[in-house]
Amino acid sequence: MPRWLPRAMVLALALVALFQLGSWAFHQLIGLLINVLIAFFLALAIEPAVSWMASRGMRRGLATFLVFLGLLIAVAGFVTLLGSMLAGQIVRMIEGFPEYLDSVINWINTTFRTELRRVDIQDSLLHSDWLRKYVQNSATGVLDVSAQVLGGLFRLLTVALFSFYFAADGPRLRRALCSVLPPARQAEVLRAWEIAVDKTGGYLYSRGLMALISGVAHYVLLAALDVPYAPVLAVWVGLVSQFIPTIGTYLAGALPMLIAFTVDPWYALWVLVFVVIYQQFENYVLQPKLTSRTVDIHPAVAFGSVIAGTALLGAVGALIAIPAVATLQAFLGAYVKRYDVTDDPRVQGHRQRVPASASGPGMRERARRLWARGIGADPRAGSEEGPA
Repeated sequence: MPRWLPRAMVLALALVALFQLGSWAFHQLIGLLINVLIAFFLALAIEPAVSWMASRGMRRGLATFLVFLGLLIAVAGFVTLLGSMLAGQIVRMIEGFPEYLDSVINWINTTFRTELRRVDIQDSLLHSDWLRKYVQNSATGVLDVSAQVLGGLFRLLTVALFSFYFAADGPRLRRALCSVLPPARQAEVLRAWEIAVDKTGGYLYSRGLMALISGVAHYVLLAALDVPYAPVLAVWVGLVSQFIPTIGTYLAGALPMLIAFTVDPWYALWVLVFVVIYQQFENYVLQPKLTSRTVDIHPAVAFGSVIAGTALLGAVGALIAIPAVATLQAFLGAYVKRYDVTDDPRVQGHRQRVPASASGPGMRERARRLWARGIGADPRAGSEEGPA
C-alpha cells in the first residue's frame, strides 16, 4: 500500500466530518442568521437618518436611539388603534349575534315551515360533543399561540438589538471590515456599502411615502362613506399594501371591505372598486415616478426577485429581495460597458416592411447566383441555366 494513501484517507474523512459539522451548525443557526440579515437591512434603512443627525453634532448612539424610539412609538400607536378597532367590532358582533340568530331562525321557519326555537338550538350546541372537543383543542391551541408569541417577541428583540449595534457602530464596523482587505478591495467594499444604504433607504422611504398617499386616499373614501374607524383602516391599508409584497394589496383591502359590509353591502362594493382603481393608478403612475430614482429596477425583475426571495427565505426574503437586487444591479452596473444604441426603428418596436420585389423568385435567384460565385462555383453553372 502506498505511504500517501492512509494520509489521503484520513484527510478525506476529516473533510467530510468538517462538512457535516458545518452543515449541522448552519442548520442550527439559520434562525439567528436570518435575524442578523433582517437587522442588517434595517440598519441600512435607518442609516441616512442616523448619519444626518450625527453630522449635526449628535452622537451616533443617541441618534440611533431616537430613531428607534420614533419607530417604536409609531408601531405601538398603530397596534393599539388596530386592537381597539378589532375589539370594538368583536363586541358589536357578540352583542348583535342573538338578534341575527333570531332573524335567521324566523327566515328558516317561514321558508321551510319549521318550528325552530333559539333555546333549543343553544341547548343542543352546549351539550354537543363537537363543542366539547373544540374547547379542548382551543385550550391546547392557546398554549401553542402563547409559545409562538413569546418566540416572536424574542426574535423581535434580537433583531432590534443587532440593528441598533449595526447602526450605532456603523463606522467602526466598516473600519474593522476594511482593515483585513487591501486598499483596492476597501474602495469596492465601501462603494457597495454606500449603494446598499442608498437603495435600501430609498426603497423604504419611497414605500413609506406611497403608504402615506394610499392611506390618505382611502381615508377620504371611508370617511365619505361614514365607515367606522376610518383613520385606523386607512393606516392599515397604507402599511399592509406597501410593505407586504405580492398579496399585501388583497390583505389590505379585505378588512375595510368587511367593516364597510357591516354598515351597508353596497359600501363594500364601492370600497372594492376604489381599491382596484387606486391600485392601477399606483402601479402605472405613482410608483414609477417615486421609485425611479431610488430603486430603478424593472417591474418584472422586481416580481421575480420577490418570488425568488420567498422561495429562499420566506416572508423575510420577499421583504428584502427588492432592495438586495437593486443594490446588486447598481453595483454591477459600473462594470458593464454600454454602447450608444443605433437609430434603427426596430429598436423602438417598429417593424420594417420588406418590399415584394425583395422577396420574389427573381431576388432569390440572384442571391443564389451571387452565393455560387462567392464560393468559387463553376462559371458554366450559370450558362447551363440560361438567361434570367
